[in-house]
Amino acid sequence: MGEVRLDRVGKVYDNGYVAVREATFQAANGELLVLVGPSGCGKSTLLRMIAGLEPISDGTLRIDGQVVNDVPPKDRDIAMVFQNYALYPHMTVAENLAFGLKLRRQPPAEIAQRVRAAAEKLGLTEILERRPATLSGGQRQRVALGRALVRNPKVFLLDEPLSNLDAKLRLSMRMEIAKLQRALGVTMIYVTHDQIEAMTLGQRIVVLDAGVIQQIDTPMRLYEVPANLFVAGFFGSPAMNFFRGVLADNGTLRLAQSDATLPLGDLEESNPAIKGYAGREIILGLRPEDLWLGSSSETDPVQRNLWAQLDYIEPVGNEVFLNLRFADRDLVSRLAPRPLPEPGSMVRMCFSPERLHCFDALSGLRIA
Repeated sequence: MGEVRLDRVGKVYDNGYVAVREATFQAANGELLVLVGPSGCGKSTLLRMIAGLEPISDGTLRIDGQVVNDVPPKDRDIAMVFQNYALYPHMTVAENLAFGLKLRRQPPAEIAQRVRAAAEKLGLTEILERRPATLSGGQRQRVALGRALVRNPKVFLLDEPLSNLDAKLRLSMRMEIAKLQRALGVTMIYVTHDQIEAMTLGQRIVVLDAGVIQQIDTPMRLYEVPANLFVAGFFGSPAMNFFRGVLADNGTLRLAQSDATLPLGDLEESNPAIKGYAGREIILGLRPEDLWLGSSSETDPVQRNLWAQLDYIEPVGNEVFLNLRFADRDLVSRLAPRPLPEPGSMVRMCFSPERLHCFDALSGLRIA
């Protein structure tokens, strides 16, 4: 078993700085849970508190039902993989893998068996006699994972383990970690600032900002039903387009600091919760893939249109990004490759009101 449960866990430093505020979540046995957010959001602090490397100021931390707030790190049965690998340069790969087991005075035969098994799983068998200085970044990362793996801990904690690798190697190592976690069925808590890494790895994701949990959900729920403006803007590349303005009775949004309006039709039909917001300021969000290029002949009564200036085009192979200017706002549209108008021209862009995400302008919370 390897269940981790946090109940209103907080961290306040001696100078009064609140790094984490009332964090409550559970990593189920065998789950790969990702903590994600921008730099300084408290995700690494949370991980260090779970590991026992950082004292807990408030709340309760349990591992397999046992309160471990004051239990030393060595007695928590966890293994941590750091961003900088932390390998011993004077030891071979085999010696690095075996070091933790030797400290625990495991029998030599048991150590050899565990090292061999971990090396086979991670493709390290051929380099067991080499030292870290002769290894590539990906090989060093696999050794760091193997050193945690040989211990058979209840919980694996990974703190941005791929941030030092190049993009291609990050992708392959991401896949290796996901396959390894599924094969072993271990509980894994993974910290990253990369939203793509979070969405491709996590079975569930804990989103943090300024030490506060913003939303806990599956990757696609976070993308499709963000709980607030922060989550909506954090997930997605390119980011969600936002329109701030006052909702008018005539089915339009009067954009803030502009004379322009955005036609919405009967927004209440697709989002009944918007009823009562007439005359109030709201923020509407639209994913780039939900804003498409229309033609002058389109007359679909369901879709709505806006005219924008096409600033420049970014072809990236299997898709194209249109960078647009509408009422002093920058917009992005994601399209499949096709013949496109020239930059500088005015283009008709279309969207469906049912794909709009509605947020309260004061609280930032989703209106739904």
